[in-house]
Amino acid sequence: MSLRRRLRPFISFLLACQLFVLTAYGKPDWPRDTGVQAEAGIVVDMDSGAVLFGQNIHLPYPPASITKLLTALVVLEHCQLDETVEFSETAVNSVESDSGNKLGSVAGDRLSVEDCLYGMLLESSNQAANALAEHTAGSIPDFVEMMNEKIAQLGCTESHFNNPSGLNGDTQYVSAYDMAIIARAAFSNEELLTISSTLSRKLAGTANYPGGITVENENRLIKPDDELYYPSAKAGKTGYLIAAGNTLVTYGEENGRRLVSVILKGQPRQYFMDARTLMEFGFRDFKNIAPAESEGRYVTGEEVLHLDRGDFACQDLMIDPAAVITLPNGASLEDADVTLDALPAEYSERAVGQLTYTYNDRVIGTAFLLAKDGVALPDAPQETPEEGETEPAESVPAENAASPESEGASLSAGATAAIVVLVLAVLLGVGFAAWRYIQHKKEMERLARRRAERRRRLEESGEWEEFERIRAMQKSRRAEDE
Repeated sequence: MSLRRRLRPFISFLLACQLFVLTAYGKPDWPRDTGVQAEAGIVVDMDSGAVLFGQNIHLPYPPASITKLLTALVVLEHCQLDETVEFSETAVNSVESDSGNKLGSVAGDRLSVEDCLYGMLLESSNQAANALAEHTAGSIPDFVEMMNEKIAQLGCTESHFNNPSGLNGDTQYVSAYDMAIIARAAFSNEELLTISSTLSRKLAGTANYPGGITVENENRLIKPDDELYYPSAKAGKTGYLIAAGNTLVTYGEENGRRLVSVILKGQPRQYFMDARTLMEFGFRDFKNIAPAESEGRYVTGEEVLHLDRGDFACQDLMIDPAAVITLPNGASLEDADVTLDALPAEYSERAVGQLTYTYNDRVIGTAFLLAKDGVALPDAPQETPEEGETEPAESVPAENAASPESEGASLSAGATAAIVVLVLAVLLGVGFAAWRYIQHKKEMERLARRRAERRRRLEESGEWEEFERIRAMQKSRRAEDE
């Protein structure tokens, strides 16, 4: 067997190794295409906070009745479900003339907070929203102030509300990004989620409906007998104004994952399909990973970390087991970069730092770094959130992404990249040397063929013996000269 044939498997192996290293190091791209037709849309993972897709998510739009999710959240944080709400003249009549009165409410009607919430979230009663606002804050303007304080607390910076119902207002606007933040907070409230996911509910009697009135959920995605039914959609809120178009917030669950989508300035019927498209995209193309199950950075070894709450050896720390990050299918935890940041304003009892995970400059989740049981902590803990309840990240989509700034140490893929480059250099060097050897071998074989052809021609002409005699004389002379 020729040397060339012997080297061929070796060269193939080297090339395969190079391809393997390049393939292993390349991160899967972040999925992008959805085909959403609404002007603005977003889908966010409920648990990690990662923005999976965004379209015009930082532009302001009229929210219409999806405003009522914020109204319900503020009410539930300040009222009990069994409290009695009395409808005032202001609550009944402070609405636009063509906005309707779906509950047939009149001044003097009395319903529980719970019934008002069902009437407001299922059939979008504007009168119920006003009555709840007055009951909670004493007046509608004071309640609106509470609404804006709440969104500021949540971190919303691109939105403002001036009424609790979502009707037209000169300073009533919301971005898809902020609305997703509000929706995550709203659907984290179990009572609100239960109400919003209910298909129908009979309310207590009122002046116009002494025997009670049954309200129906207007979200077609969650109604099994509707042609637009989407099984993974569990709750949500619809909205419509001429200026706002169709708006929709949807909460969905599938295979243990939870998503929230927002549609702004949508078209009739299509806005339900847009919401479904976003949900299917998020469930199909992404997965959640718990860093505590496989993360070794910052929690192994004897290295000492100098943190705000003291100095801690890595081996004395653990990652919040409840935290998750969101990655594209095909990506792994090793593909994510992680930074150790200072603690936020509120943190759990055993937290000493916060890990922020990014993927191609997108925040894909956070996790508290916790001191293990038995490890002394020098200062008193904050009260909220409870241990094991890492606050999910507010992620930035690629079109608006910036490199995150860290107040702590950063572990990234830099070291891995250096090793990969070194390995590639070695493999390329070996491959180049082998290629040069094969080229030299080919040249020698070409010269041998030329000599054989020349000998054949000389033999055919009868000049070979004379040629060999002359070559022998030349060799003899060279030997004498040496």
